Amino acid sequence: VAGVQEALSNGYLSSDLAELARLVGSSPHHLSRAFRRVTGRTISAYRNELRVRSVLGDLAAGEADLAQLASRYGFADHAHLTRTVRRYAASPPSALRPELSKNVQATEVAQP
Repeated sequence: VAGVQEALSNGYLSSDLAELARLVGSSPHHLSRAFRRVTGRTISAYRNELRVRSVLGDLAAGEADLAQLASRYGFADHAHLTRTVRRYAASPPSALRPELSKNVQATEVAQP
């Protein structure tokens, strides 16, 4: 489980269950059950949370192209990215972008 968490944190966000299982030397079925038992959530849910955090970070940094973000983080398309962000953040990326931008600007002003 820790190996999968590390792999996902180190750039394997678009990897499927079979690839993650190969990375940690496990069968997909065993890995899926063990991950859920240890963390209380599925690998897909955990991976999506990390992908949404990454997308929000890129939006805050000024990335404007949602299709490019979808491709970068392994979403099927722009619509899939939007649905997933809305599920985890309660708003679509287009609505979050201005707020994220304000937060980044406020942080930059506050730093000496």
